[in-house]
Amino acid sequence: MTEAPSHADWIDLTQPFDGDVPHSAALPAPEFETISDVDRDGVNAQWIGTPTHVGTHVDAPRHMIAGGATIDELPLERFAGPATVVDVAREDSEPIAAAELAAAADDVRPGDILLVRTGWGDRYDCEEYERYPWLAADAGDWLLEQGVKLLAVDTPSPDRPRATRPDGWDEYPIHRTLFSADVLIAEHLNIPAKLAGTRPTVFGFPLSLRGGDGAPARFVATPTAAP
Repeated sequence: MTEAPSHADWIDLTQPFDGDVPHSAALPAPEFETISDVDRDGVNAQWIGTPTHVGTHVDAPRHMIAGGATIDELPLERFAGPATVVDVAREDSEPIAAAELAAAADDVRPGDILLVRTGWGDRYDCEEYERYPWLAADAGDWLLEQGVKLLAVDTPSPDRPRATRPDGWDEYPIHRTLFSADVLIAEHLNIPAKLAGTRPTVFGFPLSLRGGDGAPARFVATPTAAP
């Protein structure tokens, strides 16, 4: 019988979620309101309103593909499984080419979840968080060649940040390339350096929003010995 992971083995990859989370200028901030107070009403209850692409979340293909799969249509196995952790740490907002991913991902396997660590998750509460490093366009095809089922990044997006886009830019090459092949994307993770080069098991189950183009998710990892 396989021994269950101990408490110390569970690693939370999820960023904190409240009304002050970093978010794209194209989206409103989440809203929180206390609608029932235990001292006044006998119970505590909150009202929460949020875009689907704020905080740690999973994008479904419907996010950018007309008629693409919605978050509630995706089978649960798409959100969990063995993972490869690639460390391509950066100090500046700049592109990360496919060749660098390939050099750092020496054990990526078909069906893996691929965690790409840039170190930007440590800047989640900092002003420069929105000017993050991103994946160059050629990385999309490389990811498909590896057969990964989910790309997870510790930045707001795998595509170029809004603050550095040329006028009229609307390419989103990583999103469009992966979604066209039904590969999922998760954003705003916190990926610790100690996971770099390991093969953990990752779980990132989103809310089953009916017809959702994405949904908040809780991502966790537990160490797994590679076979």
